[in-house]
Amino acid sequence: MLASRILSRTSGRGVALGARLASLQYRSTAAAVAPIAVAAKSWASARQLHTQKPVRSSAAAASEASGDVAGKLDVASAAEFALAPLDTFTRRHTGPRTKDVAEMLATLNLKSLDELVSRTVPDSIRLNPPLVIPEGGVTERELLARIKSIAAQNKPFRSFIGAGYTDVEVPPVILRNILENPSWYTQYSPYQAEISQGRLESLLNFQTMVSDLTGLPIANSSLLDEGTAAGEALVICLNAARKKTKNLFFADSRCHPQTLAVLHTRAEGFGAEVVVGEFEKFDFNAVGDRLCGAMVSYPDTYGNINDYKNLSETVHANGGNLVVVADLVSLTVLQPPSSFGADIVLGNSQRFGVPMGNGGPHAAFFAATEKHKRSVPGRIVGLSRDANGDPAYRLALQTREQHIRREKASSNICTAQALLANMAAMYAVYHGPEGLRAIANRIHRFTSVLASAITEAGHTVENSAFFDTLSIKVASGNSKDIIDRAVKSNVNLRKIDGERVGVTLDEVVTRQELATLIEIFGGNVNSVEQLAAQAPSTVGESTAVPSNLVRQGEILNYPVFHRYHSETEMLRYITELQNRDLSLANAMIPLGSCTMKLNATTQMIPVTWPEFGRVHPFAPEDQKAGYHILFRDLEQDLALITGMDATSLQPNSGAQGEYAGLRAIRGYQAANGQGHRNICLIPQSAHGTNPASAVMAGLKVVSVKCLENGNLDLADLEAKAKKHADNLSAVMITYPSTYGVFEDTVLRAIELVHSNGGQVYMDGANLNAQIGLCNPGSMGADVCHINAHKTLAIPHGGGGPGMGPITVKSHLAPFLPGHINNTDAVTANASAGGSRAVSAAPYSSASILTISWSYIKLLGGDGMTQSTKTALLNANYMANRLRDHYTILFTNKNGMCAHEFIIDCRPFDKISGIQGIDIAKRLQDYGFHSPTMSWPVSNTLMIEPTESESREELDRFCDAMISIRNEIREIEEGKQPRDNNVLKNSPHTIRDVSAETWDRPYSRVKAAFPLASLQRRKFWPTIRRVDDVYGDTNLVCSCPPMSSYE
Repeated sequence: MLASRILSRTSGRGVALGARLASLQYRSTAAAVAPIAVAAKSWASARQLHTQKPVRSSAAAASEASGDVAGKLDVASAAEFALAPLDTFTRRHTGPRTKDVAEMLATLNLKSLDELVSRTVPDSIRLNPPLVIPEGGVTERELLARIKSIAAQNKPFRSFIGAGYTDVEVPPVILRNILENPSWYTQYSPYQAEISQGRLESLLNFQTMVSDLTGLPIANSSLLDEGTAAGEALVICLNAARKKTKNLFFADSRCHPQTLAVLHTRAEGFGAEVVVGEFEKFDFNAVGDRLCGAMVSYPDTYGNINDYKNLSETVHANGGNLVVVADLVSLTVLQPPSSFGADIVLGNSQRFGVPMGNGGPHAAFFAATEKHKRSVPGRIVGLSRDANGDPAYRLALQTREQHIRREKASSNICTAQALLANMAAMYAVYHGPEGLRAIANRIHRFTSVLASAITEAGHTVENSAFFDTLSIKVASGNSKDIIDRAVKSNVNLRKIDGERVGVTLDEVVTRQELATLIEIFGGNVNSVEQLAAQAPSTVGESTAVPSNLVRQGEILNYPVFHRYHSETEMLRYITELQNRDLSLANAMIPLGSCTMKLNATTQMIPVTWPEFGRVHPFAPEDQKAGYHILFRDLEQDLALITGMDATSLQPNSGAQGEYAGLRAIRGYQAANGQGHRNICLIPQSAHGTNPASAVMAGLKVVSVKCLENGNLDLADLEAKAKKHADNLSAVMITYPSTYGVFEDTVLRAIELVHSNGGQVYMDGANLNAQIGLCNPGSMGADVCHINAHKTLAIPHGGGGPGMGPITVKSHLAPFLPGHINNTDAVTANASAGGSRAVSAAPYSSASILTISWSYIKLLGGDGMTQSTKTALLNANYMANRLRDHYTILFTNKNGMCAHEFIIDCRPFDKISGIQGIDIAKRLQDYGFHSPTMSWPVSNTLMIEPTESESREELDRFCDAMISIRNEIREIEEGKQPRDNNVLKNSPHTIRDVSAETWDRPYSRVKAAFPLASLQRRKFWPTIRRVDDVYGDTNLVCSCPPMSSYE
C-alpha cells in the first residue's frame, strides 16, 4: 500500500541511503556549466561562482584541495569537459548566465554565491555534507529514456472497475491546447482579474455546467477530489446545525469506499459521529435532534439508481441537510438531485475528459442551495463590472476564504484543481448538450446489452435500476474465477466480495471490448447483435431507469455550450481565452511565497503518456510497477532533501499536507497517552491555511507575536509554550519566515517547543530557499510538508493542481495517512497505528508526481543546491536595485533577504493616496503580474523572483517598479492629481487608449507604453479595474441563459 519507508539516520544530519544506494555512482550536472566552446579559463571562473563540479579524478580533487583551482586542468577533467553532453538541465533551469551571476554579485559587494549564502543563512543551520540525489543530474535525453522505461513497467489494462474512475476520450484539441499548453498550465490563481479573464470565463463555464446538471444555484470552481468534497459537505452540515449536540452524520454504505474513508477522517477533527448504513433501514427518527446531515450516492457505487425524495423529506424534518454524491455523465439523462430536495451535490468531474492518472489530478465539483452560498468551500467565480461598467469576471466572496478568516474558516482549501476544471468545462463546451447526452445514452445501451448477456449466461444482475454500472452475483459463487479470467484478457473488474463483481462501462467502450466482457462471463458473443437491436436507444426508453428519474427538458441551455462544436471553432475559443491571461509564457510572475518557477517541458512530457494516464487507482498493484518505482524514489529523495525519515505522497495540496502532518502529530500523541494535547502555537505572520488546518485537525489555535523586525517573538513563544505545556501539541513555523528572512533564532524556537512537550511542524511553503543549504530535519522539526507545485516544479495551473507530500521523523512514521485497498474493505490503517485517508486516491494526483520526480532527477543534488543559491541571489539583487526607491521592510543583520522580500507601500498613502493595489494594477500596464499583495503585512508587496528568471527579466521588472515610483512622485509633487492619475486609472486597455476622446491629465503613450521596451513586447489587460464590491453585492455565478440573448 502506501510506501512510508523509514530511512536510517546518521549523526542527526541527513538520511543514510543504506548499502544499496551507497553503491551507486552519482553523476553531476556541472559538465554543462559552460558550453563546450568556452575557454578553460572561463570554465574555471564559473566553478568559483557555482558549486557544480564535474566528476573529478582523485588526483584532480587533491590538486583542487591544495588550492590549485585556477591552475591547469588535468587530462581527465579536460577530457570530461570536452566530451560533456550539452542537454544538461541546470543551465536551462536557472536564469542568470555565468557572466550575469558575477555582475549581480558585484552589485552586492560579494565575490561568490557561497559568500552570499554565508551572509544570508545562519551558520548554525548550514549543512556540511553536500546534498546527493541517487541517480540525479541526468541529461534531458537520459531522463526521458529513463522514465519511458519506467512507464513501460506499468500495465494499463482495460479497467472497468468504476468506483468513481473510468477511462475517457480526451479530445485532442483539449489535450494539446490546454493540458499540454504552458499558456494554460503556468497561470496563477486568478486573483488579478484584469489579466485572468480567460480562465475566469472557463471556470464560470465549469460552474454553470455543474449548477445546471445538479439543479442547484451555487457551484464552486473545483475542489481537490470527491472524498475531500464530502468532508467539506460534512463541515457545512455541522455548522448549519448551530448546535454542538447536532453532530451525527449519516452516510449510506453504498457511497464509494474511498469517499467514506476520507469522510471518517474529516469527522474526527470536528468531533462528529459518522454512522454508515443503508438509508432504507436506518431509523432517522431514533437519533432525535442529533442529525446534522445525510449523504447518499446517485447512482450508488454498485450502480443502483434510487429515488431519494422520501429520504429528503425525512432528513429535512429532522433538521438535517441532504448531501448527494453524483455522477455528471449520468446527470445529463437523470433528474437533477435538486428535484428530490438535495441541499448539497458533489462528485468527481473526471469523466468529463480527464485521464484517470492512477487517481488524479481531477476536479471535484460542489454545488449548494442559496442558503449555503457563503459556506461553500473553495473559489467561486462571479460576474461583476469594470471601471467602464462593462461585464468582468472575478473571484467572488473572497472573505469566506482561509487567507482572510484564518482559524475561523470552515475550510483550509487554497489550491484546488483549476486546470482540470477547465478541461472538464471545455469537454462540455466541445460536445455540447446533444453530444453529452449521446455519450450517456451510448454508455447505457452498452450496459443494457451487457446486463442481458450476463443474465443469459446464468449470472444474476442485482441492480433493479442502473445507468452504467452492474453488480453481478456470479453463478459459481466465486468472484475470483471471473476476476482471474478477466486479468488473463488484460481486463480489470471490480471485486465487490467473494460472490460478486462490479462492471462499469465508459464512453470509450467498443464492440470488441463488449464481446470480451461477455466472454469473460461465459456468455454468448453471437447474441450481441440481437441484444443490441433490442437495447433502448436512449435512457428515456429504458426499463432499467425509473421513468420518474429520467431527466425532462433541456440541459446546458447557454450559448457557450452551443457554439464551439467543430475543432476549428473550439481551437479558436481556447486561444481567445488563453490570450486574455498572463502566464509564465508571457512574463515573470513574482508572487511572494508562491514560487512561480520554470515548469520545464521535459518534466511535463510524461504526464500525458497513456502508460501513466490510463491506470486506475484501484487496479491490482502488480499492474503499477512503474508507478511504484517513482513513488519509492520520490519518498527517498524527499526524505533526503528535508532531513526526515519517512514520506507520504498522499496529500493532494499544501494545505492538505498541513492537515495530514498535524494529524500525524495528534495520532502519535494519542498513542502515547497524550491525546489531551490540543494547543497549536502559530505565529501571527503565518499563511491562513495554517490556523485553518489546525482547527480541522481538532486543535485550538494560540497566536504568537512577531517583533517589529519580523522575527518570531521568542519571549512570547516561551511564555505561551510554558503556559500551555500540559496541553501543547505543536507549533507551526514557516522557514524562512513569511517575512522573507532566515531567522537565526529558529533553533531556539524549536528547542522551546520540544522542552514543553510539543512537536514542531515546519511549513514547507518556503522550502525553495532551503534545499541543499539546510533542512527541516537537521533543525529539529518533526514534520514538514512540501508544496510540490512550488518547490518541485508542478505547474500552478491557474489554481491547481498541486501536491503536498509530507516528510516526518521516525516516531511519526506509523501515523502517516493510510488508505483503502483495491476492494471494498475500507481499512483505517495502511500500517500498524496509521491514520485514515486524507485523499480519495492512495497517491492522490499520482500522474503529476512524474513532474517532481523528473525535476529532482534532472537537477540532482548539485543542481538543486545551485537553484537555491540562485533564488537567493535573484531576490537580493532585486531588493538591492529597488531599495533606493522603496523601503525594504525586513532583512537580517547583514541586510540580506532570503528568496523573497517585502516592499512597503504604506508611506505613499498619506502623501499621494497611492496604495499597494494601485501599484499592482499599474504593473499590468507594464506587462507584469502583481507580487503578493497585503500579506503578510497590509498594504505591502511581497516579491519572489525564483531561480528561473534571467537577469534581463529581473531588470525589466525593476525598471517597471522604478518607473512606477517616479509616477507616484509626480503625484506627490502635485504634477498629477490624487484621484485621476495613471495609477488610479490603471490598468489601461486597448479600447481605453484607442478611444476617440482622451480627457486624462497624462498622455496615451504614458498610459500604455511608459517604457520604450513595451513597444516591442506588450501584454494588454482586456478589462479595466474590476469593481469588487459590486460583484459581491450582485452575486452572479453562472453564465447567462439563452433567453437573455433573445
